[in-house]
Amino acid sequence: MYSHMVTLQVMDNIFYEAQRQGRISFYVTTIGEEAINIASAAALHMDDPVFPQYREPGVLLWRGFTLQEFANQCFGNKNDGGKGRQMPAHYGSHKHNYFTVASTVASQIPHAVGAAYSLKMDNVNACAITYFGDGGSSTGDFHAAINFAAVTEVPVILFCRNNGWAISTPVRDQYRSDGIVARGQAYGVQSIRTDGNDALAIYNVVRSARQIAISEQRPILIEALTYRAGHHTTSDDSTRYRPAEEIEWWRVTQNPVTRFRKWLETEGWWGAREDAELRSSLRKEVLQAIQVAEKDEKPPIADIFTDVYDALPPNLCEQETILRQVIARHPDDYPPNFSN
Repeated sequence: MYSHMVTLQVMDNIFYEAQRQGRISFYVTTIGEEAINIASAAALHMDDPVFPQYREPGVLLWRGFTLQEFANQCFGNKNDGGKGRQMPAHYGSHKHNYFTVASTVASQIPHAVGAAYSLKMDNVNACAITYFGDGGSSTGDFHAAINFAAVTEVPVILFCRNNGWAISTPVRDQYRSDGIVARGQAYGVQSIRTDGNDALAIYNVVRSARQIAISEQRPILIEALTYRAGHHTTSDDSTRYRPAEEIEWWRVTQNPVTRFRKWLETEGWWGAREDAELRSSLRKEVLQAIQVAEKDEKPPIADIFTDVYDALPPNLCEQETILRQVIARHPDDYPPNFSN
């Protein structure tokens, strides 16, 4: 678990810098929420479908998605499983039972509940899990989904990462109740609050929630209290709405990766030398993955139009023709490795 948390941390730092260098257009970090990502994933089974928001790449990492696959998606090259159609950091993998990220806030919650209903009808020994932030719990989709989950009694884990901020909106402007657990209880859903920066606590809570969800066929809501120690995305400057000192305090004193490492060191299972070697090795791996992804060709133009209709309708055929003509007239406006 610790090595995966460090991998996520190193990957975030390097991909963030790649965006700042103009090499990719967008990125979302998980800074401060590494324990939530990795520890929750470790407590799940591969048969459990995951419906992420956009700050849970660590779940996919734990399930075996490679650094090269992350890089391919962010650069949108021909080896990207999404064929370059998604924004960077909007991952998805059928192989890893991880549904594709959507930018629309909380739209994944009803999907997860519906999937859980399917698991129940098919008598499958698994549960669905969906992740969302405190802002997601302020949407209509959350309320519709949790009520549906409660009434139909489906095996789903509703995991709220309460990190204090919905972009620039603090939790004090979102609710007057006792956090998100109160919302779950109001709908008749068993709910628990835990320390989102404690990897061991997260692991134990999710493992227990999974057992209850499956054995008792009921939804469970988890509220993990944490702090978004990075900007919302690379399109955001969070120092405009919260003190830089506050961010730094959480990054340093409440860092879940450091916290877990100190516990491992206390147990005699880890040390400074091992940590330095791991981080050095991971940095080389991530940089190598980026170099490979950056050089690969972009997907063929036809991929923009396929996979929706069995036979392309006339309007899309016309659009493809026009696009090819535009590229031919303005080749300098398109990547040199753009497959035509």
